Amino acid sequence: MSLTVSPQLLDDARRGSVSDDKFMDCVRTSLPYAYDVVARLAADFSAGGRPFTDNEVPPPNEAARGQLLRAMSSNAIRSAMERHFHVTLAFQNCHRVAVFPPDAAATAEYQDFISLESQVLNQRPEFVNC
Repeated sequence: MSLTVSPQLLDDARRGSVSDDKFMDCVRTSLPYAYDVVARLAADFSAGGRPFTDNEVPPPNEAARGQLLRAMSSNAIRSAMERHFHVTLAFQNCHRVAVFPPDAAATAEYQDFISLESQVLNQRPEFVNC
């Protein structure tokens, strides 16, 4: 299981009334490494003037890597994080997460980051099992 869900949140889900705030609290406590990476990138992005900011530091261990992979591969978690931090997320490999502005889909920088060419150019032998 990728999230540690409280009985209250489970009841909320059964009633069809999970709020973004409660869900993000669950994500923050269940996947702290992934949450912290995105929070740091969002803060760096808002302080910068760059078209995007990204993480190129590998996770410190397999547990952290797993958290990041689970957060980025879940549509619900990823979109909730985007709403929470008011960003668009992009993901290339086991650790390269990027934060773009919310309306980034049409920008050249976003399109370049998510391109097939960028994906291929971002590969390294040490990433084969990440």
